[in-house]
Amino acid sequence: MQDVEVIEDAQAAATALDPVRARLLAELAVPASAAGLAARVGTTRQKVNYHLRALEAHGLVELAEERRHGGLTERVLQASAASYVVSPAAVSPSAADPGANADHLSAGYLVALAGRLVREVGSLVRRAGASGTRLPTLTIDTRIGFRSAADRAAFADELTAAVLDLAARHHHDDGRMHRLVIAAHPLPEETP
Repeated sequence: MQDVEVIEDAQAAATALDPVRARLLAELAVPASAAGLAARVGTTRQKVNYHLRALEAHGLVELAEERRHGGLTERVLQASAASYVVSPAAVSPSAADPGANADHLSAGYLVALAGRLVREVGSLVRRAGASGTRLPTLTIDTRIGFRSAADRAAFADELTAAVLDLAARHHHDDGRMHRLVIAAHPLPEETP
């Protein structure tokens, strides 16, 4: 089971977002048979089987084991990932295109960058998983409080200068290209 799976296909996204199927995916964090799932979610085995076939057709669940009971075979399935993220590309190919937004200081541009990040890293994770390799990444996540817009602008100027200096010192035209995205946004207010 993967940690996170990025769903690129619109039909797979629709399948995963169906409330009954989403519940089954959550339940399948622990492998189970259709009969076991039916008992846990309070519906019939036939209905569970119907939904499991749809999830399996999109690769969202996978066979964990088969158990033989006399002449019958019970299939035990598990979710293909602990969690799922729907790529904006599943909705629209242009949804993850920051080039479609000229205002690099807008929230729309930031969302498009985030969408591209999800799409690109999702693709790299799939390839790394298929080849049995690890994907080298770097993530910095922190919080900072600015007293004023002027403080925020000064920070942005200093950060830009520092990043450009670091990039110039470490960049090699013949090296493997990496994408560096630095973003800042106000934290949403916590709801009680």
